[in-house]
Amino acid sequence: MNKLKLSIIALAVIALAGCSTVRPLGKVTMKDKPVVSGTMLKEVDQMPAPNGPPISVAIYGFKDLTGQRKNSQTLSLFSTAVTQGAESYLIKTMQEVGNRQWFTVVERVGLDNLLKERQMIKQTREIYEGTNAKMLPPLTMAGVIIEGGIIDYNTNTLTGGSGVAIFGIGAQTQYTQDIVVISLRLVSVQTGEVLTTVTIEKNLLSTSDGLTGMRFFNNYTDSFEIDSSQTFNEPGNYALRSAIEQGVVELIKKGERQGLWQYKQAKLEEKVDAKPVSQTITESSAQPKVEQQSVQTNTGARSAEKTKTAIVNSWAHIREDKNYNSAKIEKLAPGNEVTVLEQDGDLSLVQHESKKGWIYNKLITIKN
Repeated sequence: MNKLKLSIIALAVIALAGCSTVRPLGKVTMKDKPVVSGTMLKEVDQMPAPNGPPISVAIYGFKDLTGQRKNSQTLSLFSTAVTQGAESYLIKTMQEVGNRQWFTVVERVGLDNLLKERQMIKQTREIYEGTNAKMLPPLTMAGVIIEGGIIDYNTNTLTGGSGVAIFGIGAQTQYTQDIVVISLRLVSVQTGEVLTTVTIEKNLLSTSDGLTGMRFFNNYTDSFEIDSSQTFNEPGNYALRSAIEQGVVELIKKGERQGLWQYKQAKLEEKVDAKPVSQTITESSAQPKVEQQSVQTNTGARSAEKTKTAIVNSWAHIREDKNYNSAKIEKLAPGNEVTVLEQDGDLSLVQHESKKGWIYNKLITIKN
């Protein structure tokens, strides 16, 4: 009986020893304090400021539209492959892009809670202050809405590995790749038109490196065995955050190319090319007063020169006022010929057939 107990204990010790693990390969540091999450892409903070006030934008959600579950070869998991709260990443990025100079994000994800709280304040004030109760200020209205979501998640789009062993000792490596795809749309509240849209893909890479070895000694009566491995899985939230940040950056760049807004640096570059103020004053002081008045008249904010003919470079709208939020009059196609009636800074008042409207100068080419 005692021999049986000793045999069982010996087998248990051997089993535990065989399941023991070693320290992971490479340097592993344990973070004992929470870390504040910053932006992952430097371009988010380095975006040039807009040529105007921040744009009010509403975000109602950024949903997972893939329906994908976590990949497992042994179990059926109910956990989703991507986060269900991606709108938090989008709101944070929209607020911080360009040092918080681009967008003013208004609360719409928790709109029900916001309206309930305002209603409670209103009723409480009416109870204690009567009809003369102070009214709450109106909510900030958004000029545009950000729509979209996580539209695709593909697993094991690329798999592979390699290994080599000599006399029973060798190393091997394996890797797999997943892809997450997001989409962002900028929608005008006034017209419902989709102003611009971007789609971003991000790879998620997982790797596994290992070392195995087995040798026998003393006429195969003794053996030596080693098995060490380390696996790295890129966190899905990191990939999603970087995709959202890249999407916001590309949304701003694409909107600037389409003439929805302008960078503030464009104004600065025009001023650098101009003559210094001191040189301009010196040159003008040497001219008669009549000529000075003529120069001042021609260099005003709006020039009343004779009409010119221009060609439209790309698809563009002419609008009622000098603001991209103003009503659209007509959509012009590339190659359309327009008549330039007036010029005001970066904008021109043009006429196409019987319709007149404002358009950005960079969207047209004036004929010589």
